[in-house]
Amino acid sequence: MESLHPLLAFVRSCATKQGFGQERLQEIDLVMEEILVNIFHYAYPDRLGEVEVVCRPADDGRLLVEVADQGIPYNILSRDDPDLNEGIEERKIGGLGVFFVKQFIRDIGYRREGGRNILTLAIDSVPLS
Repeated sequence: MESLHPLLAFVRSCATKQGFGQERLQEIDLVMEEILVNIFHYAYPDRLGEVEVVCRPADDGRLLVEVADQGIPYNILSRDDPDLNEGIEERKIGGLGVFFVKQFIRDIGYRREGGRNILTLAIDSVPLS
């Protein structure tokens, strides 16, 4: 968890350099915090592990962020979205964070390669809403 704020600051810096506005920067902070905290808590249940974050501009003006870890294989895209019409008592526990990420990032990719989970986010500069 001690790496959370430096990693968030790194991604924010990348997005700021590309000219992303304040509203979008706040959304990116929330998305990245959700992704990183999930990795910190669940990817390495019995040990400490590493997380690598790489940012680069895409040719179409989007920001590409790649988050990699060597933890337990987990594809966030394979999880069904929660049924928001169910009452709170009937809802399954978990899944709202991933749903939340999908609301702010249109283009998300996942692959398992070389023993690593690699999550790729292609982030538009304008909010989706």
